[in-house]
Amino acid sequence: MTTGAITSEAESRSEAESEPAAGCEAGSEAGSEADAAQVHRRIVELGQAGQGEEALALIDPAVIDHRGGVSGDHIGIAAWAEKWEHMYDGLRDVTATIEQNVSSDELSTNRYTIRGTHIDSGRCYEVTGLDMVRVRNGRIIEHWALLDTAALQHQLTAGTLA
Repeated sequence: MTTGAITSEAESRSEAESEPAAGCEAGSEAGSEADAAQVHRRIVELGQAGQGEEALALIDPAVIDHRGGVSGDHIGIAAWAEKWEHMYDGLRDVTATIEQNVSSDELSTNRYTIRGTHIDSGRCYEVTGLDMVRVRNGRIIEHWALLDTAALQHQLTAGTLA
């Protein structure tokens, strides 16, 4: 699996602040806005750092991943792990910068800028993505995601159609 990196506009925070916040551990109560946002940020950081086992501990065994399109909903940790295994197929140097987070109760939404290089064409891309998670008891129980696939397709094929 190819891993990417995640950065944030708040990367200048101190080392102490970058440690997992109390309440992010699997099995802890996540009853506030901060808890949902902390679990959301942590799962993204761990997933992109290639720390899949630790990241999967933040996912409820019965998680529902609403992927949409022809693939529909996927249920369970095994489906999530498989998604991560193939997330960067055909891509390299992938980074996701969290540009903004909005949280309310159990929900946390991130707006990302996603950058990378398509291996076959060598073309670089930069697109916007959104995802939202529902967190309960310190674990993600539901996930939705959108990616600007039209912009991605345009950037990877611009100038190649005759």
